[in-house]
Amino acid sequence: FLILDAFARGDWRQLFKDYEAGKITVGRFNTEAFSTVKADKKSLLEIVRRKAKVRPGLQELVESCRRRGFRFVIVSNGLRFYIDDILHNIGLGDLEVIAAETEFHPEGLKVQYIGPDGKYLDNDFKIAYADSFLEQGYRLIYLGNGASDLAPAKKSQHIFATGTLLKRCRSEKLSCTPFTDLHQIADAIESIK
Repeated sequence: FLILDAFARGDWRQLFKDYEAGKITVGRFNTEAFSTVKADKKSLLEIVRRKAKVRPGLQELVESCRRRGFRFVIVSNGLRFYIDDILHNIGLGDLEVIAAETEFHPEGLKVQYIGPDGKYLDNDFKIAYADSFLEQGYRLIYLGNGASDLAPAKKSQHIFATGTLLKRCRSEKLSCTPFTDLHQIADAIESIK
């Protein structure tokens, strides 16, 4: 949102409302919203570095997962180039990140999601990866905050939820653990069996 607020042309927030309401896919939202961003990668990273905030407790959560031998993967509707940069700058550049791939063009950014099979995905990106992890024999512990997190969270053995995901879990009477920061999850990870 920092990038879109600073550089997008047009009403990207209406597009986001349409996405949140289920009227358009996440792929369509990102494709349309980011196609109006004409800035170069350096300019985009400058604003992210100045303004982006990492939820407190990320380092501790990663350390808890590593102690337990858990594979820690970030699957995000965000754009990989800035997620990788943020993680690198806080000393977590070795984390596995699955997010939208970005090509930079003078006429606008080209953003697309690639599924576990290597094919373009317009929707259900997080579900595709949740299914892939399950097929590989993993059990899932899911952390999320958005509308796109509900379906993959339902496939998980444990859900940590905040924001929109928490509201949707409660409305569907799904068992979940609410959180405000990642320290809480880091502590809880230690006792998950």
